[in-house]
Amino acid sequence: MSVQVGAVEDLTPGEGRAYVVDGKQIAVFLLSDGSVRAMDAVCPHKGGPLADGQIDGAIVVCPLHQYTFSLDDGSCPSGIAPVRTYPASLEDGKVTVQL
Repeated sequence: MSVQVGAVEDLTPGEGRAYVVDGKQIAVFLLSDGSVRAMDAVCPHKGGPLADGQIDGAIVVCPLHQYTFSLDDGSCPSGIAPVRTYPASLEDGKVTVQL
């Protein structure tokens, strides 16, 4: 299922924004190269808001306890559970996420 979540103008490069898609919180990130990434918006450790995390290259850092998650595959090198990632793209200035 493909869902448009919002306009790319609503995003700031290097930051994330949370959207509710089909009852699920999804964090969408606009990277400095203009591409977008999407993943579950809640850290599996203590429920931290990943959309509020800092982006460092290809990872996002949870703002609560600094666990890092790959923006490409959701893996966490610290050994806690990964988060699910979703294909995301820009179409006519809109961010589209594949669920």
